[in-house]
Amino acid sequence: MTTLAEVLDAMTVPGELYTALPNGDVRCFACGHRCLIRDGRRGVCKVRFNTGGELRVPWGYVAALQCDPTEKKPFYHLLPGSDTLTFGMLGCDFHCSYCQNWVSSQALRDPASDASAAYLRQIEPSEMIEYGLNMGAQVVASSYNEPLITSEWAVAVFKEAVKAGLKCAYVSNGNATPEVMDYLSPYLSGFKIDLKTMQDRKYRELGSVLQHVLDSIKMAHERGLWVEIVTLVVPGFNDSTEELLDAARFIVSISPDIPWHVTAFHKNYHMTDTENTTVDTLIRAAEIGQEAGLRYVYAGNLPGRVDPYEDTACPTCQQSLIRRYGFVILDYQLTGQGTCPNCGTAIPGIWPETTNEVRLSTAADLFSRRPRIVP
Repeated sequence: MTTLAEVLDAMTVPGELYTALPNGDVRCFACGHRCLIRDGRRGVCKVRFNTGGELRVPWGYVAALQCDPTEKKPFYHLLPGSDTLTFGMLGCDFHCSYCQNWVSSQALRDPASDASAAYLRQIEPSEMIEYGLNMGAQVVASSYNEPLITSEWAVAVFKEAVKAGLKCAYVSNGNATPEVMDYLSPYLSGFKIDLKTMQDRKYRELGSVLQHVLDSIKMAHERGLWVEIVTLVVPGFNDSTEELLDAARFIVSISPDIPWHVTAFHKNYHMTDTENTTVDTLIRAAEIGQEAGLRYVYAGNLPGRVDPYEDTACPTCQQSLIRRYGFVILDYQLTGQGTCPNCGTAIPGIWPETTNEVRLSTAADLFSRRPRIVP
């Protein structure tokens, strides 16, 4: 019987994000682990491996391909109301105990993830972009598993997307390197990064180092990418006032204009004894972000229960600019230049050129703004 590892190993090409070393070793720099990989061995991610002194990397398939609301990524300041063709492969450089996408992310690490083999689909980048255009997507994003470890494939897809006039984005854990950021930056418009905790000890429990993620946020911003930060607020893990304040203050130190999404944890994977995040906790987290000086703080995963933290308001005059209900845009008041119509303040983001491009809906349309699987 063919194993999942054998199936995935057959769908690989020589990588670009590595250095060949003496004695047949390679040093991969697709993610912050910078794995030294011996001949015949795999990196931490399990899907990048060394064969005869050559790093082989994932290529030519997707494990998930669908058209999502862009707000689901979440991006709130990137073409509101648009759709994003989103693709994912298998594997991750983290092992978060509460991962919502563990079937794809923990492939080759958790035997229960072998079920992901049923979702594999070989495809060409041009086919993917054709699907996206036919489904009305304006953005193409790599997500679901950790995209950094499959960056060569992502760039192949993004090259086709850029030629077609689409924006490109990463939905990442932020365990990046300067090399991979330079490799991706020519094609990316948006970069969503998870800031999971401000404690290095807890980051190590998840499989990384806090400083790598902080550095990645800074690198993405310095390279001119539109950055949005997400903190999944997990009770007993990262929900203390002190830690949330530390996170908010760090983001402010990069730019107070970076949107911070504080989202609700729901029991999943190996973390089923922890209680789900309450509305009060999310609102407290959002208030902490505002008190720290962030201009755009959003509370997510609980539509209609976290007012006013689903909406965008002008930081100067408090004019309501974008009203949301989950992934639905209820009202859009920004000008075509991305400014407040009341006081003229420029609102940072990537905005449509005219308000006519924004899909407006009602709260009753929430369930129609669901992901659409590519046939």
